[in-house]
Amino acid sequence: MKITSAVFNKSASDLASCPRASLPEFAFIGRSNVGKSSLINMLTLRKDLAKVSGTPGKTKLINFFTINGAWSLVDLPGYGYAKVRKGEQLGFNKSAAEYLEKREGLTQVFVLIDSRYEVMPIDLEFIAWVRDFEAPYALIFTKTDKVSRTVWEENIEVFKENLAANEIEIPKILASSSTQRKGRGEILSYIQSLLAKKAGAKKKTTVSLGWMKKK
Repeated sequence: MKITSAVFNKSASDLASCPRASLPEFAFIGRSNVGKSSLINMLTLRKDLAKVSGTPGKTKLINFFTINGAWSLVDLPGYGYAKVRKGEQLGFNKSAAEYLEKREGLTQVFVLIDSRYEVMPIDLEFIAWVRDFEAPYALIFTKTDKVSRTVWEENIEVFKENLAANEIEIPKILASSSTQRKGRGEILSYIQSLLAKKAGAKKKTTVSLGWMKKK
């Protein structure tokens, strides 16, 4: 997939204020400071599309970006530590949860995991929660440039073992480095395949309904 345009659409504080779901949506979420903004900028080849900050929990709103006029990239507030008042922290976490549980048009959730560590309980807990309401999701292991290939590959294997031990089916797994632009092609190709699959399913449904009308 070639990114020809990436345009900021809207920021929303809750599900009710989100824009109309007119395009397939691909949501990105992860533990605070996992490198989500850097990944989004790397995928779109836009330096400041998503604001990068050294402060964990900087993203508080649900941010929508229209890509190629064909799909929507959704930047969700991270889970975990956030340097805000307790009420605000609960508010934006609740908004992200509501979006993931109820949003029409949500095609895929990309859960970002820091490849430098074997496994963190908060990541497993979040994935189990996503699994429980049957949202389609994949994992992207970030920051692979920060450790050797042997280390991050071993960490992914340990993570997969923990998923299996918790009776969680192993989803699609991707690896990336924003600084080296590694994984960009694989992630975008995966998104492209999901868009094609969705378009094919929609076409099939349209043909079926047309046949029913003729009957």
